Amino acid sequence: MFRFAIKVGLAGGAVYYSKQEGIWEEDTEKVYERYATAMKPHIESVKQQIPLDIPALPSSGELCFVTKHYYNEGVKNTIHFIHRLPCYAGQWAKKGSDAIKQALDAQPAPPKAEPAAAVTKK
Repeated sequence: MFRFAIKVGLAGGAVYYSKQEGIWEEDTEKVYERYATAMKPHIESVKQQIPLDIPALPSSGELCFVTKHYYNEGVKNTIHFIHRLPCYAGQWAKKGSDAIKQALDAQPAPPKAEPAAAVTKK
C-alpha cells in the first residue's frame, strides 16, 4: 500500500508540475523549443566535460513526426493483434490440449498386480 501511495504521489506531482509549467495550455512545439533552449547551456557544459560527441537535439517537426509515426504503428499493431486474438486463442488451446494429451500418453501404465499362486489342497 505504501508503494502505491508513493507512485500516486509521484504521478500527481508530475501532473501538478506540468500544469504549473503550462504544458497543457501551450502548443507542443512551443514547449519543446522552450525546453530545448533551456537545456542548451547544460548540454554545452556536458560536451566540454565529456569527450563524447553528443548529437544535436532533433527539430520539433522531426520529433512530432517520429512520435506520431510510432504511436500510429503501435495502434495498428494492437488492433491487428486484437483482430487475430480468436485465432491465437484457438492455436494456444490446441497446443495446450496436445501437450496435455502427450503428457498423459507418456505416463507409464500402473503395474498390474500378479495373481496369487493358487494353493492346491491335497
